[in-house]
Amino acid sequence: MRLLVYGAGVLGSLFAAHLHEAGHDVALLARGERLAALRRHGVQLAEAGSPVVRRVPVPVVEHPADGYDLIAVLVRTHQVDAVLESLAGLDGDVLFLLNWAAGPEPLGAVIGHERVLLGFGATGGTMDGDVVRHRAADFMTRRVAMPIGEPDGRTTPRLERIVRTFRTAGMNARPEPKMDAWLKTHAAFEVPLGQAVRTAGGPVALADDPDAVRDMLHLMRQNLAAMPTPLVPRGFAALRTLPEGLLVATLRRFLRSPTAVQSGLSDASPATAAELARLAEQLRACAKVR
Repeated sequence: MRLLVYGAGVLGSLFAAHLHEAGHDVALLARGERLAALRRHGVQLAEAGSPVVRRVPVPVVEHPADGYDLIAVLVRTHQVDAVLESLAGLDGDVLFLLNWAAGPEPLGAVIGHERVLLGFGATGGTMDGDVVRHRAADFMTRRVAMPIGEPDGRTTPRLERIVRTFRTAGMNARPEPKMDAWLKTHAAFEVPLGQAVRTAGGPVALADDPDAVRDMLHLMRQNLAAMPTPLVPRGFAALRTLPEGLLVATLRRFLRSPTAVQSGLSDASPATAAELARLAEQLRACAKVR
């Protein structure tokens, strides 16, 4: 399978490096200064807190083209419109691995419904200049599955092939029959979390303010109650049913954990604010058609 990873941020860089090291024919699409850095040094990876930087010579391209069996899109929510325009008219399946609560229809309307697959990249890290800093692989990170699914929920040969490809690169991919509902549920949780973290000045600062965490939980509950689809995974229902005090304490522990601190939650860039705003718009549109 010939692959193009579209987007050279944290997730795209990690995906491309893992696929390249596993022997797959993969290229990484980047633009501007990021493209120049990748051409000079390759993908630079380092575990959080480690001075050791590993360089992976992933081939890089500046524009998408025909000839790829799969294009994996890992960009911000508000960048998807521009990506769709660049992919219209090309061949190859397109897997959108990103925050997205608008469903598959607007994606397929531009590039062709038969090309669309949905998913979510279940890894994370932060950018330190041109270096991607990520959490070291351990028992817990290996157990976190990356869901991928067909828009109609079927388990198709192409879905099985994609899952196998990611697994050979050490990524715990799995088929998800309710991928659209999964993404909507995740957005209902992610938007209040991301906005509260930005307002507080970081995940640890938010954890130190129990009242702000409680307000965030109330917004999560409102979003989940407005979902037009059943919650997926069903475990998110606990945010609506468990006692508030227990949930606030659990969320505060999570916000102080390496999982939160070494993730995109620590990214205070304008791009994060723009993504959260677009995702919030999509959630409001979902609630209106409920």
